Amino acid sequence: MNLRPHGANEPDLNLTPLIDVVFLLLIFFMVSTTFDRASEIQIDLPESSEHAAESADDAIEITVDVDGQYFVNKQRLVNTQAATLKRALNDAIAGRTDPPVTLVADANTPYQAVITAMDVAAQLGISRLSSVTQNSAKDGN
Repeated sequence: MNLRPHGANEPDLNLTPLIDVVFLLLIFFMVSTTFDRASEIQIDLPESSEHAAESADDAIEITVDVDGQYFVNKQRLVNTQAATLKRALNDAIAGRTDPPVTLVADANTPYQAVITAMDVAAQLGISRLSSVTQNSAKDGN
């Protein structure tokens, strides 16, 4: 009888399932993570309330009417091209650094006209862009 213990065989540890689980966790966290996109223009979203917000006196006002015509500080532009709006807005800025710009658009204004105005403001480096709404008739005004 041989009562001596046999040589200790070390068990093999298979790491393949562990690596699979780690990769699955990595994929799960990559897919479920939300990525923050920084925008070029900061836009103050309009809110309709009973009290009107105070506006800056030196703000440049871009108005877009129902036909898509542009007005810069209440002066009508000759056409609706982006280059004309850019020239007029650049003249209105006249060397001021980061002036506040207010975008006033009719409720029935073509969406493309508003986007063009925002795009021109972004091209000129304007970061303080806000939009304006009016109180609804249901508010009692």
